[in-house]
Amino acid sequence: MPNIKLARIDNRLVHGQVGNQWTGASGANLIVVADDECAQDPIMKQVMTMTADAAGVGIRFFTVQKTIDVISKASPKQLIFLVCKNPQAMRKLIDGGVPIKAVNVGNMHSAPGKVTYKEAHVYVDDQDLEDFEAMKAKGVDVYIQIAPGNKRIDI
Repeated sequence: MPNIKLARIDNRLVHGQVGNQWTGASGANLIVVADDECAQDPIMKQVMTMTADAAGVGIRFFTVQKTIDVISKASPKQLIFLVCKNPQAMRKLIDGGVPIKAVNVGNMHSAPGKVTYKEAHVYVDDQDLEDFEAMKAKGVDVYIQIAPGNKRIDI
């Protein structure tokens, strides 16, 4: 059973706030980025690896499917901070059997057809809301919290 300390949706994936604040707050020693695009992009991986290095933690980049396939092989010593770009990817992980108990929703940028949802940095469309509800229906605690010190808003 993988030791998942935090699962977060953030369309920026790994950046300063994630590397410094969330990694420390979660107690993680390994960031797992589950994103099909990032897994194939050496420049994105290089930038995110610098952030992880600065935070003193390891980092791995997998497609969503590979994350589903390999996360059960994680060592109990790996304290995992799992990050996805959007609710669709997180729902696929959960539906694929990744044992996620709670999902922290962070930045979800504005895009055509998306509206502000409960918090200034979270923009959703009907598909996002459907994915949140599907995760909740599986017993997952889904909440918005932009930074560790910010208020928690239940979805």
